[in-house]
Amino acid sequence: MQKQPDQNVMTYSCRTNALFIVLTLMFSAAHGADVKASADEEGLDQVVAKLLAIRPGLPIESIYPAAVEGLYGVDFPDGTMMYITADGEHMIVGDMYAIGDDLSNVTEQRRVAQRVTLMDQVDLADMVIFPAKGERRAVVNIFTDVDCGYCRKLHNEIDQYAELGIEVRYLAYPREGLESDTASTMRSVWCSSDPTTAMTRAKNSQRIVQRDCPTDPVDEQFALGQRLGVSGTPSIITDSGEMFPGYIPAPQLAQRLGLSL
Repeated sequence: MQKQPDQNVMTYSCRTNALFIVLTLMFSAAHGADVKASADEEGLDQVVAKLLAIRPGLPIESIYPAAVEGLYGVDFPDGTMMYITADGEHMIVGDMYAIGDDLSNVTEQRRVAQRVTLMDQVDLADMVIFPAKGERRAVVNIFTDVDCGYCRKLHNEIDQYAELGIEVRYLAYPREGLESDTASTMRSVWCSSDPTTAMTRAKNSQRIVQRDCPTDPVDEQFALGQRLGVSGTPSIITDSGEMFPGYIPAPQLAQRLGLSL
């Protein structure tokens, strides 16, 4: 079973308005699905063929033998994971747990590994970074929205994170979508000659110069957030791949990161 946060740790987030429904994804008519089998196992082609025969546009990202014999795991582009039997007759949506001395979430372990891989591919130059003061003791990647109340609360305490040795690396996740006014403001932040100052001004409802640039990463980072399962902001991802949804005060975040106060 996943470790639950301490009751005294306050976690808040600004949620997107659209509810994610896995069956909508499964039966959507997405185009150009690129099926990538991750292992050459007997029955794998049969499973893929049966899925695509039923739903030709099903956006399968990868399919692989699961930890349980007779099951295959299926990954979708938005980070959804499910399992299907080798005969293609049944599917299971939800997390798989291994039972040992304790319960271990096998599905979450795969998510963690994927987060590490995907975050490692993000260029530091495409993030808005607020460095630690003195020795850097930890790094957190935060998907943020400049108009989100709890994103603003977190940013108003940015010096507290820095004083604890926590470097904050922001990625763009405009909750209302890429055509929203928020997305436009965030493009201006990333296109600014001084993105850290622009970020602070935007999160304090202060005017910033409207800018466009051909290299702004807002679209790409929004897509990455969706791939990682971000559904609200702020969403904090550690270097080890753990995801903490919502605002967490600096001292509590330091504790979660294993830092001494």
